[in-house]
Amino acid sequence: MKRTEVKSLNLEIYSHQLSNGLRLVCIPRPGYQQVYALFSTAYGSCDNSFRTESESEIRKVPDGIAHFLEHKMFEEPDEDVFSRFAKYGASANAFTTYLQTSYLFSCTDSVQENLNVLLDFVQHPYFTDANVEKEKGIISEEIRMYDDHPDWRCYSELMKAMYEKNPVRIDIAGTVESIQEITKDTLYDCYHTFYHPENMLLVVVGGIDPQQTLDWVDQNQQKKSFPAFSPIVRQYPKEPETVYQQQVLHSLDVVRPKCLLGLKDFPVTDGENMLRQDWLTGIVLDGLFGKASVFYETFSQSGLIDQTFSWEYEVTKNYAHAMIGGNTESPQELQKAIVETIERALSDGIEAETFERSRKKLLGRIYTSYDSLASLARDMTSYGLQSILPFHAIDVCSSFTCEQAEQRLKELYSKERVSCSIVKSL
Repeated sequence: MKRTEVKSLNLEIYSHQLSNGLRLVCIPRPGYQQVYALFSTAYGSCDNSFRTESESEIRKVPDGIAHFLEHKMFEEPDEDVFSRFAKYGASANAFTTYLQTSYLFSCTDSVQENLNVLLDFVQHPYFTDANVEKEKGIISEEIRMYDDHPDWRCYSELMKAMYEKNPVRIDIAGTVESIQEITKDTLYDCYHTFYHPENMLLVVVGGIDPQQTLDWVDQNQQKKSFPAFSPIVRQYPKEPETVYQQQVLHSLDVVRPKCLLGLKDFPVTDGENMLRQDWLTGIVLDGLFGKASVFYETFSQSGLIDQTFSWEYEVTKNYAHAMIGGNTESPQELQKAIVETIERALSDGIEAETFERSRKKLLGRIYTSYDSLASLARDMTSYGLQSILPFHAIDVCSSFTCEQAEQRLKELYSKERVSCSIVKSL
């Protein structure tokens, strides 16, 4: 196994690619009893148009199929998968994002047995016409439920406003109409394309021995055969730089209106630059809108915002954006206050003290987050699926300057790349 030492975080990372293409990453954490494992494929809701290199024609599949597939993977002809994990004292779950699908468990005992359950059920799909039809009803109800959820509606409508063509604008679960098009055959088609070991990553962290873990995984995989992997060609539409709509307004049964401002950014294909942009943008937004900012203190005291106000930033190879907002009695006033704060920082600059406080806060957050096995595994997975090793973040953050933060804000903000989503009371 290849060993990488990250002294700044006191981590040792062991990695190995098995003969069938599966990548394994082990991060031992001495003193931890718990083990957390995440088995993931580089396949998310955005992957709805694709072909393999051996094919000439692009396949277009129904929106929401990656999420639908995640649900169906837990179904087996005999014993329930959750029961199998429970037998070995493990808690299991799964999730789908725009770019990945992940299956996980955490346990304190029977690690080998739980790894076998995880690998076996994910690598042994079972779809029938009957269970697919049954799932359509379950997921349709889930979609309708989220449509009535104010926070989710505000977020999803903002995504549709920011993006005109990129499939990130489509709900991860798809629509009630799109999932009706899913069949057993389309599920198997997508499964065999994206769930090949060559397109997957297994991350195991906690109280483990890396070599022993590799031996267990290798023993499991040696019992299985997989066809040759054909690299996947994903087709994404060209997205305009500007936002699709500058404002969207919806009415729901809410006590307080909601306002969410979106800043459409540029995706980054280079892994090193992606990491730098992610952390540096976080420092900028925390300095302007974090809990210790002048903005937060001023407008929480005035009552314009409450504890729901927050910011977030996401950057990938396919899309990037920031979101700022929360509950407010006056969405238009909050929208104006956010924009004015950004424009003031652009004209006056970012105070050195504010920058340094936010930079140190980020460093502290990185240190403490990696005390959590789940955070450690999820960061390794989300970046690892994009071929990025995120754990030199301490060195990256230590090199940032206030001037770089100001330049990042100039790159991030443009009036033509700002959208606002408002949910008001009926």
